[in-house]
Amino acid sequence: MKHTQRNIPIMAGQLEMQIDVRAVLSRFVLAVVAGGLMLVLAFHLLFQIDGESVFSVVMGMLLYLAAATLAGYHLKRDYPHTALGLCNLVTLLRLVIVSLFFIVAIEKITPVWATFAIAVFALCLDGVDGWFARTQGLSSDFGARFDVEVDAAFALILSICAAINGASGFFVVLLGLPYYLFRVAKALLPWLRRDLPEHYSRKVVCVFQIAVLAALQLPVLSGGQLDTLVVLVAAALTWSFTRDIVWLWQVR
Repeated sequence: MKHTQRNIPIMAGQLEMQIDVRAVLSRFVLAVVAGGLMLVLAFHLLFQIDGESVFSVVMGMLLYLAAATLAGYHLKRDYPHTALGLCNLVTLLRLVIVSLFFIVAIEKITPVWATFAIAVFALCLDGVDGWFARTQGLSSDFGARFDVEVDAAFALILSICAAINGASGFFVVLLGLPYYLFRVAKALLPWLRRDLPEHYSRKVVCVFQIAVLAALQLPVLSGGQLDTLVVLVAAALTWSFTRDIVWLWQVR
């Protein structure tokens, strides 16, 4: 009987933790639904949904829901806090914007000032989610990973948009590939899976990358005007990933 009584607080604590996780996940699901509605409304207000664009909107929604579902799975498994927080809502909003540009890429829409402004807005939000996480005491590995994955997807899709709209040559797509190439390499080479030390320069390179890709969404650009910056971003990315790979090789 005494053994059973000692187990009661443990079981109660586990039940309370499960309830907290479900509550956070429920709020996340509601935010995902709101984000999906926002995605459809934003595209309709900017470009009007018609019979020809329905397929593209559906594909954008599928991308958004797939990414949000994956995020929800990791949130349920790894998130340590009882509050969802503004930090994760901001990252989710950035995922909505990524999905919007995915639709723009499929539709091969010519850049307009509104899409450029949205790209700049998403770039500005990149530091807001981390700030909210720190000030609200909600920093987590999940939030950091969510942020990185959205950054990588945004860079790739913006690079595709830049290639399609003719702001740069098709080689600009290479700016969106390094993160995913590194992920493939990690899957093949176990010594690359070690956690990397924090480097502020890594964040600076990421911001530089997305800032240039956002600039390539300017409607007044003709092909090649920012190619010098594209080359500089490529050099910065090469330096950043090479430094990390060399470090991982040295400590393997």
